[in-house]
Amino acid sequence: MERYTIEIPVQKFRLSELTDEERFWIDTAIISAKQAYAPYSQFYVGAVVVLENGILVTGNNQENIAYPSGMCAERVALYYAGARYPDVPVKAIVVIAVKDGIVQKHISPCGACRQVLLETEMRSNKPIRVLLAGSEEVHIINSAELLLPVSFKSF
Repeated sequence: MERYTIEIPVQKFRLSELTDEERFWIDTAIISAKQAYAPYSQFYVGAVVVLENGILVTGNNQENIAYPSGMCAERVALYYAGARYPDVPVKAIVVIAVKDGIVQKHISPCGACRQVLLETEMRSNKPIRVLLAGSEEVHIINSAELLLPVSFKSF
């Protein structure tokens, strides 16, 4: 048997350490989160997909009583970006959560969203910078592939 360890490099920044542009992306994600349709979980998630051409595409979670018919914020934004701008690579994605009107600590995409992020990254052959934003800190991963190290692509 061979044993190995997979490490994921993550950079952690305080909000004040980010660029003005990155803080704008986060503010946009917060607005998007507050517009989510989450009557069941009361957990509002917003995502901002930043395209290479500078266009921002927002998404938020959309719940449905016929669970699991809802959709995560990340996939809403990524699928819209892919449908509307199919030839424009994704540069970055910001994900943030709001509950009871308060921005939460950073959250991470679910497995399905990670796979969609990875495949989006593979299509353009360019890394997608992932910003997992929270109330005080942002965790940044420099490629979606790092979020899913043992993926369909890896083997």
